Amino acid sequence: MNRKARRLTAILMALSLIAPGLIWAQAQAGVAGRLNAGYGLLEQGKFDQSQKIFAEILRQEPDHPLALNNLAAIMVKQGNYDHALACLKQALPRAKGFKVALSRVCNVDGVCAACGLGAESFGTEDLEGVVKSNILMVEMARSSRPAKK
Repeated sequence: MNRKARRLTAILMALSLIAPGLIWAQAQAGVAGRLNAGYGLLEQGKFDQSQKIFAEILRQEPDHPLALNNLAAIMVKQGNYDHALACLKQALPRAKGFKVALSRVCNVDGVCAACGLGAESFGTEDLEGVVKSNILMVEMARSSRPAKK
């Protein structure tokens, strides 16, 4: 093999190894933008629009812990405590180590906290504590409030 062919082969191999990582990073940046868009709508009280965004994220990543946590907050607003608990319990195993910005938290009906990502994409606080707290609050609310139908 001549020198140019070897160089071209090396470049193509390097690109084939780098490209999947770049595609994954781009996808994650897109998810972060959609998470924050959904959270912004949730803060504005636009629950139907916010729910659509979180559902779209969950179609692509069924166990995304922040999307599940924030969808649970919407379910609480709708009085659907059972669905909220199901979302939170599904989020819990993946919430440990998932960093959020707790400076971006909105409380839904005093029961469930929704979180946004920080400006640097991820915050400094672990989502696990938020999810555990939400589970306890939703369980208490479910036992003391009649569910909406």
